[in-house]
Amino acid sequence: MTNPTANTQLLPSRVALITGGEGGLAQALRLELTAAAIQVYAPSRRELDVTCAASIAAAFENFPRLDLLVCNAGLIADKTMAAMSEEEFARVLDINLTGAFRTARAALKLMSRQRSGHIVFIGSFSALTGPIGQAAYASAKAGLISLAQSLAREYGARNIRVNCILPGFMETKMTAHLSDANLARYKQAHTLGRFNTVAEAARFIRFLDLEMPHTSGQVFSIDSRPHPWT
Repeated sequence: MTNPTANTQLLPSRVALITGGEGGLAQALRLELTAAAIQVYAPSRRELDVTCAASIAAAFENFPRLDLLVCNAGLIADKTMAAMSEEEFARVLDINLTGAFRTARAALKLMSRQRSGHIVFIGSFSALTGPIGQAAYASAKAGLISLAQSLAREYGARNIRVNCILPGFMETKMTAHLSDANLARYKQAHTLGRFNTVAEAARFIRFLDLEMPHTSGQVFSIDSRPHPWT
């Protein structure tokens, strides 16, 4: 990860950090934000491990400011409850939920001093539906929704926004293991008959960050799967 303190006099007006930087969405978002003149850091897990408080602290020591944090690091380990160990369940929560908590906590220290900032949690439609075999993943992503809303209330007076994005099913490395039959079945649940893309999800996040300064505490589902109000 490039040192954010290098050439600080040349820094753009906004700085963004994306966890899980090697993922497809992170890479698409990096391109989208860079095109908007935002300085973007998208470290790999080796550079920023969200399960390790020391790793997070070391990374944040280099940031003179931070305007946007996107908590994108995630893990899927789908199993039925009977087949899942306690350790597997805990690891999914540690990366998807507790890792986001750790990173957001570090970011909020910077943003509180600045009296400005935006945190975006990357959630999942599974949080709303609780699919079979995703007890750990759906639980973690549901927790992100409540975490976003709680932090939005807690830090709104400091001009800090917090939102949660449910980007929808996308064909990425995380879903590459699925069979064609399963992909076709998942696609049927979409009213438009097609999946969202990482490029479109990245474009939405950029728009939310730059063009919607009065929006916080919201959950955005951005594919074409309807879900109940309650």
